[in-house]
Amino acid sequence: MDAQTRRDLAGIGWMLVTGLCFVAVNGIVRSLEGAVPAAQAAFIRFVFGLLFVGPLVVPALKAGFSARIWRLLSVRGALHVLATVAWFYAMSRITVAEVTAIGFLNPIVVTVGAALFMGERLAARRIMAVGVALMGALIVLRPGLRELDPGHLSQILASMAFGASYLVAKRITEHVSPAVVVAMLSLTVSIGLAPLAWAVWVPPTWGQVAWLGLVAVFGTAGHYSMTRAFAVAPMTVTQPVTFLQLIWASLVGVFIFHEPLDGWVILGGGLMIGAICYITWREARQRARASATVVATAAE
Repeated sequence: MDAQTRRDLAGIGWMLVTGLCFVAVNGIVRSLEGAVPAAQAAFIRFVFGLLFVGPLVVPALKAGFSARIWRLLSVRGALHVLATVAWFYAMSRITVAEVTAIGFLNPIVVTVGAALFMGERLAARRIMAVGVALMGALIVLRPGLRELDPGHLSQILASMAFGASYLVAKRITEHVSPAVVVAMLSLTVSIGLAPLAWAVWVPPTWGQVAWLGLVAVFGTAGHYSMTRAFAVAPMTVTQPVTFLQLIWASLVGVFIFHEPLDGWVILGGGLMIGAICYITWREARQRARASATVVATAAE
């Protein structure tokens, strides 16, 4: 087995861990069944997350940021507050599989947003892939063929807000290290959620607090393992593994929460993941061609 194969297998392994962590997050939040208001649950989760990244926050605040970076950090925090509250609400209303499938809109929003606001080229094939992903989303939702729950609309809002947040993060990482960006996100979201949580606060049980702490643990572990996967293997190798997250989410819904297994959700989610994989593959090929051109030019 050559070195590249070992790295690819390691990347797949890390991405499998990522999927399991995120499914665990979804399952725990679903199990709370809205007993804790969405804004309050999100606030408790991010406060726990802030404990993990606290050692990075203090030095970053001491070093300070420019006014422009503060504005970007604030905008991203506001977007993430909206996205997180909408996601927690959706988890209390619709099935785990539906939340997971609709969440695959995130990278599509990033792709379209990068073309509209960052000047990235959106070629015809990428437009077709985006169209396929949107068709997959329509299959999951099936508007007109069934009554849409407010949770469906809330998850669409969450996906769009998360995607916009990632676009802002891309701008910030041009000036600030990724670790500090993650740490400052926990701080700004905690601050943004505080008044919303206070407005709807209900005394949580110690068990509910513990579960939300576990959400923070799995969420942090999932982002860490995803970072490790991207570091050791190409995204063209790791991205298709994310489809398993939808399968696991469906199984969790069926066997733990006794939710019906919806084949349309699997089909629509599969189309979305296929489109995401194609976009990822195209971007990887374009980067490889650009690198080869640079090397060839330098050698002349």
